[in-house]
Parts: sequence; C-alpha cells; structure tokens
Amino acid sequence: MEEIPLRTLYYGRDIPLPEQRVLRAGPLTLTLEEGKLRHIRLGNREIVRQIYVALRDRFWNTPQPFISDLQVTEGNGSFRVNFNARVMANEIDFVWRGVIIGDKEGTIEFSMDGEAFSTFVRGRLGFCVLHPIAECSGQPFTVVTPDGGIAQHIFPALISPHQPAFDISQISYKVLPGLTVEIQCDGDIFEMEDQRNWSDASYKTYCTPLSLPRQVEVPKGTRIEQKITLRLKGQAPTPEPEEHLNIVSVTNEAIGPMLGIGLSLPADLRPLSEREVLRLRAIRLSHLRVDLRLFDSGYEDRLREATAQARALRVPLEVAFFVSDDAEAELANLVSALLEFRPEVCRWMIFHQDEPSTGERWLRLARQHLATYAPQAMLAGGSNQYFTELNRQRPPLEFLDMVCYPVNPQVHTFDNLSMVENLQGQAYQLASARAFCGDKPIAVGPVTLKSRFNPASGRPGLTPEGLSVSIDPRQISLFGAAWTVGSIKYLAEGGAYSATFYQTVGPEGVMEQESGSPNPAAFPSLPGMAFPLYHVIGDAGAFAGGQALRATSSAPLRVEALAMAKGERRRLLLANMTSEAQTVTVSGIGQGARVKWLDERNAIDAMRHPGMCRAQACEELLVPAGELEAELLPYAVARIDWEE
Repeated sequence: MEEIPLRTLYYGRDIPLPEQRVLRAGPLTLTLEEGKLRHIRLGNREIVRQIYVALRDRFWNTPQPFISDLQVTEGNGSFRVNFNARVMANEIDFVWRGVIIGDKEGTIEFSMDGEAFSTFVRGRLGFCVLHPIAECSGQPFTVVTPDGGIAQHIFPALISPHQPAFDISQISYKVLPGLTVEIQCDGDIFEMEDQRNWSDASYKTYCTPLSLPRQVEVPKGTRIEQKITLRLKGQAPTPEPEEHLNIVSVTNEAIGPMLGIGLSLPADLRPLSEREVLRLRAIRLSHLRVDLRLFDSGYEDRLREATAQARALRVPLEVAFFVSDDAEAELANLVSALLEFRPEVCRWMIFHQDEPSTGERWLRLARQHLATYAPQAMLAGGSNQYFTELNRQRPPLEFLDMVCYPVNPQVHTFDNLSMVENLQGQAYQLASARAFCGDKPIAVGPVTLKSRFNPASGRPGLTPEGLSVSIDPRQISLFGAAWTVGSIKYLAEGGAYSATFYQTVGPEGVMEQESGSPNPAAFPSLPGMAFPLYHVIGDAGAFAGGQALRATSSAPLRVEALAMAKGERRRLLLANMTSEAQTVTVSGIGQGARVKWLDERNAIDAMRHPGMCRAQACEELLVPAGELEAELLPYAVARIDWEE
C-alpha cells in the first residue's frame, strides 16, 4: 500500500475531496461545495441539481476557480455564505465575490460580482442552473422573457437536438401539486440546453445565448454582476425525512442481449509484450478498435500492427476510418492494405474529417469499396465527437447497418459526483438514439473518462505537467472501476449492441505500459500494473453473448448494480460510488452465492498480479431467503456469482 497513497487508490490523486456542507433554507436542503450549490431538495424530491458560475475560455475549456475567504453562518432554517473566487489560467485572471442567502421561507439568492484583472477572450461567463432529469422530463415549464412575455414549454422526454427554450428571464415549474419553483435570472439573457446531448443528466439554463458571438474579448477592468433567485410559490408541505437506505433489487428478467465489450488501440501503437497479450486475452474482449486516418501517410503500418495484435488476442477489429474529400482514392488504398494484411473485421466506422456526423456520400463510397472484403462486417456511421452531433445531423439510415457515437462524462463538470450523476445520461442517449434509428444496432464508443480531444480547438492539448488533457489520473483508481460498472450497466440495460472502452495499454488504458507512467507525479501508476477497471471489463466481458438482467438501486448516486446471465450462471457487480463505506441490502440473489471483493484491502495485489487475483477462490456467502447484506468500502466493487 505504501507505493500508492490511499486517496490516490480511491480516486487517482493524493488530495482531499472538496468539502461539502449541508445547509437548510426553510423546507429546502442543499449542499454547498466549492462555491456552488448542489442537490436543492424538498425532502427526497430534487428541485434543482446545481447552481454555479462557469467561465469558459476561447477553446471552451473550463478552468476551475480557487475559493477563498469562505464564511458560512446559519441557524433557524436560514443561512448566509460569502466567499471569493478567482480563475487564473493562461490569459485569464477573473475574480468574483459570491454571496448566497437562504431564508426560512425557502428563498435562495445567489449573486456574483466579478471583475476582470486581465484582458481575455471568453466563450461563456456566468451562472448555470441545472434542472434534474427524473423530476423534470416531460413536465411543462413557464418562461418569462426579458420584455415580460410569457411562453409555455415542456422539458423534452427525448433528448432535444437544439435549445428547448430561449430568452429566459424567469423559469418556473411544478414541484408538487400546489407548489411551484420560480427561478429568476438577472444580469444577462439566459436560454436552456438539453445537456443529455453530452451525457450530463440535466437540463441547463445558462447565459449568454449561443446566437451571440461565442468568442468575446473581456477587457481588463470589466465588471460582471449576475444573480439567481429561487423561490417557492404555494404551500410547501413538511418534507419527509430523506432516506439513506441502499437497496438493490435483482430480477431474473432479461432486458436484452449483453453487449460485447472491446478496447481501443492507443495512438502510439507499439507491439504488445507476451505478458500484455496474456492479460488482455484473460478479460475476454469482443473486439479491438483501430482508428485510421486514410489521408495520413503511414496509416498502413498502424493497420499492420493492429492486425497482429487482434490476431494475438483472438478478436476481430473494429475499424474506424477517417476520409477527406479524396475519399475514393483513400478507400481504394485501404482495400489494398486490407488485402495485404488480411485482418478479421467485425465493423467499419466511417467519418469525414470535416463533418460532425457521417454523410450519405461517404457511406455510399465505403459500401462500394468494402463490399467484397469482410462482407459480414457491419457498416456504421454517426459521430466521433459527441452524441450531440449525431442528434443534430442524423445519418441516412438506409445506407448504414448501425449507428455509432462516443461517450465521456466530463464535457461540462469534472468532479467525482458529477461523473456519477452523468452515468444515467448514457441511458437517455440510447433511448433517444433508438427513437430515430429504429432497430439499427447501436455501437457506443470510445467510452472514456475524459474527452479524447477538444472539438473547439481541434486538438487534444497538454496539461501544465506535459500530459495529454485526455489523461485522467482516476484511470488507475477504484473510482474508475466503480464508474465503469455504472457505464456498462446503463449501456447494457439501454440495449447497446457493443461498447468500446478506454485503450489497451498506457495511461488511457486498462493497464500501464511496462516502461511506466509518462509522468509519475501527475499520473502515479506503477510500471505494468493492471488498473482496477481492468477487472471490471473482465468480469463483464465473461458474459458477452449472455443477457443483461434488470437491477435497480434505491440510491444510484451511492451504489450502482449491473446484473448479467449466461446459461445457468448469474453475476452481479455492486459498486460503491462514494468515498464513504456503504451498507447494501441485495434481494434476488440465489442460494450458494460467492463473492469476490475489489477494494483497498486487495487492490494493490490485483494491480500487480491480476492473473493470480482473478484465479483466487471466491468467498462463500450465506443468502437466507434470497437476501444479502453487504458492506462496501469506499469505491469498492463486489462481484457476486450464483447459479439459477
């Protein structure tokens, strides 16, 4: 344990998590965290998911503020919070004073008074209000415009490709019969977007409208003042005490086929060692994805090595290729390379370098050129950026066999809790895609912890430590494993045909390269270690070709559950999504269950010796009447197996 500090093992960095403080404003409870408000609730009912101030730079990155001089006073169902926030990144130096006041009537005022201490270009600057999906989806809301007009809208059930509402000065919606929440937005013009387009599980009211220029110079000395006021209209009932039970129910109901899980090949592709080959074989991958830019010289070498690795792992390739306007010649060259190397291909994914979603012309050309090579391989089109682009520019379904798009949980927010919240957004994306692609199979991937590149700048970029911004230290952590359980759950239950996760080797992979971390201080892995999420991929991969079962958690932000079946075998993966130990009651488990833990007690051994760890015997469990109580340590994953 001494080589990896406990907090690093938990979530990738040896720093404390942000302090959270629960406050009360009359009948409402809310959480204060690093200058933002989270989970404003009436009892167990969430009214607003989050209120915060965001500063986006010219490339749409979101540097995080440094909070200082925090003062909190509270009592008698009211509170007052004062703090300073400073954003310093590259050209940006912006300071704002935050004041949050909550009274015993349930009114909350959040004001910011900011000043630019440098001249910089911003993409966005101001308040964001997040509205929860479960409580709001399909419900009506009312907008008051800046000129006093009133407009009626509905929170979309399926993901809206474009803004559900514009010109917002005030928004209101029903909380309970006879009770409405009214949110006043002052200091700018606001509008709403459906953040599920980027897998966030929220609708967002934000400023400034996208119809205005995105890149705006903010001269030094500019003052910006905004305020959000939340009021309850009507009689608020006495809220019932919040429940803190963790109950997971597993049924024998098969939702659909268990998706196939594969991995991507890294950009700096190199031959696998014998040990790496054995480890990757052990987790029973369904495919490997290789990305080929057909307009770049030397992609043939990448295809050759990808073919060799797929053969070594005994899996087919998922070939994602990118074309330019000279696609006809590029595809002809690709076919020549395919005939030379002879890879087994299960899927083609075609994208144009300048188009956010695959157009008809490129699908026609791909079908024409690839028809005689691997005719059983499916042809996929869609987006390589976000689901957003697929939703806004839907591909011509008659020319493709399947639809594809990638997923990552950190487009807008970056903390652990937000990443867990956003897991449910993956299910909404699948449901919305199914609504417009019918019975076409859906391939999701790559699924990554961070964006692989920034579409606004067209490049990955580097951190101050010299690492790619696509690298997240949570890749090596127990949190990464728990998050992966949640992602596979929502993709499997949502009916995805396949999912491509992470990479094979390296800091964005399932195990570290044998030469070690590119920067141990910023990415503290050990040479050759298998990350905890490696074991989750293997535990789920063993059930490819089986069935996804329904598993329901009473508190998915604390505990998630993935259930699978294959023949008579049943498997449940339980994941603690928090930094606190959780007691979980599980129903629907068969007699003679066996459990294997992945937590702080054995994670280091599981990283160093993954083969030995996977071969170890499970702990036998006593399951009276099909109900089990399990204690999950922070970010732990429990694998429970039984026979039907």
